[in-house]
Amino acid sequence: MKKVKFIDLFAGLGGIRLGFEKSFQELGFETECVMTSEIKPYAIKTLSENFSHDYFVGDIFKVENEDIPDFDFLLGGFPCQPFSAGGKRQGFVDTRGTLFFEIERILKDKKPYGFILENVEGLVKHDLVDKGDEIGRTLSTILFKLESELGYHVSWKVLDAIDFGLPQSRKRIFIVGTKEEAPNLEVNSTIRQSLKTILENGLETMDTEFTQKLLNQFEIQDLYGKSIKDKRGGDNNIHSWDIGIKGKVSDEQIILLNKLFKERRKKHWAEKIGIDWMDGMPLNFEQISTFHERVNLKNMLDDLVEKGYLRFEHPKKLVREITNNGEKKYRVYDETKPKGYNIVTGKLSFEINKILDPNDIAPTLVATDVSRLAVPDNGGLRRLTIREGLRLFGYPEWYEIPVKETEAFDLLGNTVAVPVVEHVAKQIAEIYSSVAYFTVNATPVCSS
Repeated sequence: MKKVKFIDLFAGLGGIRLGFEKSFQELGFETECVMTSEIKPYAIKTLSENFSHDYFVGDIFKVENEDIPDFDFLLGGFPCQPFSAGGKRQGFVDTRGTLFFEIERILKDKKPYGFILENVEGLVKHDLVDKGDEIGRTLSTILFKLESELGYHVSWKVLDAIDFGLPQSRKRIFIVGTKEEAPNLEVNSTIRQSLKTILENGLETMDTEFTQKLLNQFEIQDLYGKSIKDKRGGDNNIHSWDIGIKGKVSDEQIILLNKLFKERRKKHWAEKIGIDWMDGMPLNFEQISTFHERVNLKNMLDDLVEKGYLRFEHPKKLVREITNNGEKKYRVYDETKPKGYNIVTGKLSFEINKILDPNDIAPTLVATDVSRLAVPDNGGLRRLTIREGLRLFGYPEWYEIPVKETEAFDLLGNTVAVPVVEHVAKQIAEIYSSVAYFTVNATPVCSS
């Protein structure tokens, strides 16, 4: 049997490895991971639970080229980092000091047959020069390095997990290349599934003051697909004041809050306040009086501040700072401007920020809020389980995450959709299997 050797960088849960191995094994290859690189202790524990590792390393910055075994493919879901803007007028972008540079130097030295790289969709237009450009300078630089300097035939595409039978919309860019030809990443057919296909049933539900207030106000079916956050509106959004999370409010105060969270986003207030517009500005008493004139307005506003629905604060001015990497923008309170009333809480302020609809799909799972998703079960609400999280990414049922729930969800929020990797790896495997690059002992001979 022909053996394919690979290294797995920034391994996380090993999702790229799973998809790669499955696709190559289906074409008759034996696969061997000759090096794994990962720095998070709980990721390392999880990888050790699910895979065998002959050679495990930590920080790839500290691994010398001569310490890396020969291999045929490099796998890596590398983080998106800005490259140096030095020499910008000449169009030169320096990748040194970034994690992509580590991929670059390993490919240059080891000269493997190919690679699979994965990143967030935002990489496509990261560091955009002109708004009309298809891709930004970061991706342009990556492609130039891989194609022109390293000699690979490269293709890239943004793929969505929802097209591969997973009930989650998760768009990620895949950059792949081989020494022979650029793989075709087009998707010819799609499979769509709803969330209920991966949900467990009959589990213990939450019983907290928050869920009690929520279920006292709404029937469980009426909560399907609802978000709980105060800084946006719409039919699918529930505000904290709608269920009295921080204390009872009057009908009049609810009307006031609903007006305020919309008004504070309107651009004409920035000019009146004397700041650059931002999405959500504090409005003072006189400004609020123009759209909600009531005798007891001040008392209502102060009561909402005391209960925590509003914050009494200065507006924030925009600061522009020139750095070595270009212009840096951030906001600071402008204490020269009068204080105003502003909505306090965003989606991360509540123990649940979205109730998933079993008949629909899940939103893109991210590490910061995946633990705040809830699903209906047994007439109540419960958190998404780790097993359900794994299923949302297409991990096999034998796969286990033997760490704390918060750590597990952090890993899940940063992992890949395994069936998408299978699709990508299959295209590479078919190219690889068609070339006569095998010696007597069935080990590929990779040329530069």
